[in-house]
Amino acid sequence: MCRLFGLHAGTDVVNATFWLLDAPDSLSEQSRRNPDGTGLGVFDEHGRPQLYKEPIAAWQDADFATEAHQLTGTTFVAHVRYATTGSLGVHNTHPFLQDGRIFAHNGVLEGLDGIDERLREVGTDDLVLGQTDSERVFALISAAIRDRDGDESAGLVDAIKWLAENVPIYAVNVLLSTATEMWALRYPETHELYLLDRRHDGAPEFDLTTKRIRARSERLRVRSSVVFATEPMDDDPRWCLVAPGELVHVDAALEVSRNVVLPDPPRHLLRREDLSMPVERAQHALPGTRRLPR
Repeated sequence: MCRLFGLHAGTDVVNATFWLLDAPDSLSEQSRRNPDGTGLGVFDEHGRPQLYKEPIAAWQDADFATEAHQLTGTTFVAHVRYATTGSLGVHNTHPFLQDGRIFAHNGVLEGLDGIDERLREVGTDDLVLGQTDSERVFALISAAIRDRDGDESAGLVDAIKWLAENVPIYAVNVLLSTATEMWALRYPETHELYLLDRRHDGAPEFDLTTKRIRARSERLRVRSSVVFATEPMDDDPRWCLVAPGELVHVDAALEVSRNVVLPDPPRHLLRREDLSMPVERAQHALPGTRRLPR
């Protein structure tokens, strides 16, 4: 399963160092088992989006690691790819950028021809540069946001509702961000997505460690933040599961709103036994992954 990581610090510009190569269970080490691409998206101090991504494993790309160590910004989205749809290439590597927003996804959808037809109808098929289901989902979201006059929350919900009614879905967990806001959606319950609320924390240090991604930020020692991840990244008891169908929105003031916007499963819900063997293998965590009580 592809791994997601998101960090939002409101309007504060923070240093975020992603230890891609150093830790025994760093992103670099995990990229040996998730080998198909590594990406990092960030909004810098001027609110400009920047993407750093390569269709190779992090442990093979020291230059990428160097870039990630030096980045500062308000919002960060990282992704490690285990390819199920689309060839290995930079256009198929997350995160993606459309209409000034950054997006990453994990999960599986089928019915891509139907999604392509819908994208032609709504006029955002030109946003799809690669072959992945993820970029198609993003283009559908971008169209819905345009139709909603820039309302990201409403557009995101509209797009996923259309998918839930019209295409087979195994999982659609997404992170969407601007320079000052972030949205996270877990749908349905197939894959987990976690939230760590570190607002007004005052903790002496911010240090998250995961078998997939490790992140450290010196400025976040005294700054509030909200973190999303595919799995708990340390033993902090505040990690909590995002509910199935729940949309979490974090605004520029780090106010968090949580609403179950998709209470029902997809009309065409894919089961694990419906997946091909390569896709099933890609979608499920290796033994030993940390789990929290439900």
